[in-house]
Amino acid sequence: MRIGIFGYGNLGRGVESAIRQNKDMELRAVFTRRDPAKLKIATPGVPVYAAADAAAHAGEVDVLILCGGSATDLPVQTPAMAELFHVVDSFDTHAHIPEHFAAVDAAAKKSGHTAMISVGWDPGMFSLNRLYANAVLPDGADYTFWGRGVSQGHSDAIRRIEGVADAKQYTVPVEAALEAVRSGSCPALSTRQKHTRECYVVLKEGADAAKIEKEIKEMPNYFADYDTTVHFISAEELARDHSRINHGGFVIRSGKTGLSGQNNAVIEYSLKLDSNPEFTASVIVAYARAVYRLAAAGEAGCKTVFDIAPALLSPLSGEQLRAKML
Repeated sequence: MRIGIFGYGNLGRGVESAIRQNKDMELRAVFTRRDPAKLKIATPGVPVYAAADAAAHAGEVDVLILCGGSATDLPVQTPAMAELFHVVDSFDTHAHIPEHFAAVDAAAKKSGHTAMISVGWDPGMFSLNRLYANAVLPDGADYTFWGRGVSQGHSDAIRRIEGVADAKQYTVPVEAALEAVRSGSCPALSTRQKHTRECYVVLKEGADAAKIEKEIKEMPNYFADYDTTVHFISAEELARDHSRINHGGFVIRSGKTGLSGQNNAVIEYSLKLDSNPEFTASVIVAYARAVYRLAAAGEAGCKTVFDIAPALLSPLSGEQLRAKML
């Protein structure tokens, strides 16, 4: 499979490393909004092109992986690229997934391409576990906890605020809420009761700290529904103390079984990640294989992880999967 990368930040570099771990894939092109001549990638011999020139190279790539941010990049880039390539993105603004799906689906069907959106670990792997657990335990409640870790999407949203030079945002589970869920008691928890958010922000010279703090705390879909703390620090402090991009979390469904619902059942799926973007990239690359196979079968339009049979993710044959993993 010939894979292209559109956007070469943390996620793009993660995709590049994940491709190396999959013997049925090779990196064929990187597209960037920066000066291609100045971008040094880790894979020798792979050309780097200007993002604006992507259309000229559509025939050179089987699947294009979009590595932009969800706030402003992917809503524009994914529909546009779905008219030229089979694509995968990691759009993670949960509240806007339906409209993003509709836009990408229309573009992909118009051009006869296969597209996938919202691939990663949440949305993505966590979404699948929520679906499986709901199907198995219909009498129950869902709980999703993220962190403690760096949210790339939320950090990116802060960095796009005027006056912000750099930022990292940590999502932090409330430990008491996590333990209450694990007990099987099915507590009713608000968004605010489950997580807090911690923001570490470097300001540009002359920026209004109070104005920026207010804008962060009132940002819909990102911070408005959480208790959020904003720390203003220097660029040196950010580099020294907040250089890692670790993350993780838990998907838990607490339910009842038995004729009278007398027995508790708790399903828990957890992730502990040293590198959020590298793991996200690893999930995306597996789903790029599924997109390639669906495209070869003539599928057109947009898909999510809910639409993909697990066998399509694996390089192993059906016979090998039945013998080794079933």
